[in-house]
Amino acid sequence: MYNIFIYLYLCGVAIVSLFNKKVRTMWRGERRAIRELKAKVDPSARYAWFHAASLGEFEQGRPLMEQLRRDHPEYKILLTFFSPSGYEVRKNYEGADIITYLPLDTIRNARRFLRAIRPEVAFFIKYEFWYNYLHILKHRNVPVYSVSSIFRPDQIFFRSYGRQYGRVLRCFTRFFVQNEESKQLLSTLGINEVEVVGDTRFDRVLQIKEAAKQLPIVEAFVQPPSSSTPYPKVFVAGSSWPPDEEIFIRYFNNHRDWKLIIAPHVIAESHLRQIENLLDGRKVARYTKLADSTTVAEDTEVLIIDCFGLLSSIYRYGRVAYVGGGFGVGIHNLLEAAVWNVPVFFGPNNQRFQEAAGLKACGGGLEIQDYDDFERQMQQLETDQQMWSQCAEAAGDYVKSRSGATQKVLQAVSL
Repeated sequence: MYNIFIYLYLCGVAIVSLFNKKVRTMWRGERRAIRELKAKVDPSARYAWFHAASLGEFEQGRPLMEQLRRDHPEYKILLTFFSPSGYEVRKNYEGADIITYLPLDTIRNARRFLRAIRPEVAFFIKYEFWYNYLHILKHRNVPVYSVSSIFRPDQIFFRSYGRQYGRVLRCFTRFFVQNEESKQLLSTLGINEVEVVGDTRFDRVLQIKEAAKQLPIVEAFVQPPSSSTPYPKVFVAGSSWPPDEEIFIRYFNNHRDWKLIIAPHVIAESHLRQIENLLDGRKVARYTKLADSTTVAEDTEVLIIDCFGLLSSIYRYGRVAYVGGGFGVGIHNLLEAAVWNVPVFFGPNNQRFQEAAGLKACGGGLEIQDYDDFERQMQQLETDQQMWSQCAEAAGDYVKSRSGATQKVLQAVSL
């Protein structure tokens, strides 16, 4: 049944690729992957294979790849992606020796791919369960590890109709899961080679913090040269969407003693203009328009980050942060903000995100349902210095206290 579905999916992808650029990019990348592998593989080398569906999973696997490279230089690293949003951004990543798409999970593709690379160990990050690849790896006695995986009762593996497909889980040598619930769920299937190590993303955001960029334009905006005292009231909104922006911009239009840094998730011109229209005449600058300057007009009240790659370094400048997506697609990366000891606001669509529950529980995260909720909690932070200090400290401590998953994984694997 699985293979029938895969072949139907393959036909669908081929058709959709005629009309959709992203799907066409993926389709072409997958089709040339085997050929690229044959050209790049060193037959005498020992390969460790890491597979990440997209960019988020890559960031989870990155600390493990880099630590393995330092501790075990005898291995070369193969990195594969399923999604163009991962491959196109990280195809030049220097931490891997070969980077390519993973061909779709047909029996023929899996055999050809594994025959070309012959990995000695494989790491699948979070939600990756490729039935044919995993069964062939198991048949070849290649150790396979699932890293930062997390399981919920509503997943197909734990439903009566999904038990046959659930056999794919037995192909893993060991699971390194994020929480105790995942371990207990796997045990109901008789899978006990499971260790609760947490999430490698905590290690990654600490790495990002250590390597944070100096941003002279942002610093000039936050602290004008003629100002004699630090400017404490800076609000950073990251990965925001229109429903998020309508809430926090409304508040700060009535509290103009705050400066705003807005890094929207979508930086299309239409969206940037929509943000500017909401700002009620406030003096706005776009980051890329200031790229050739180290000064920002002192009356600038709002800085819009109209490019990618800076957000994780920008959160440090905020007294309070907001991470978008919680009124639609699901919240984005809370940990990138929390690691800077900043209270973090986010919307209600966060049930699938363990870090949201953790930050709420410790007091470092502030969930909102609507504008009134945001206004009430924001005013509390403004007027109660002790509350702000406790929230900020709790956010940073939450991240630091959960680091170390990378080391736990490498200590347990067989290399």
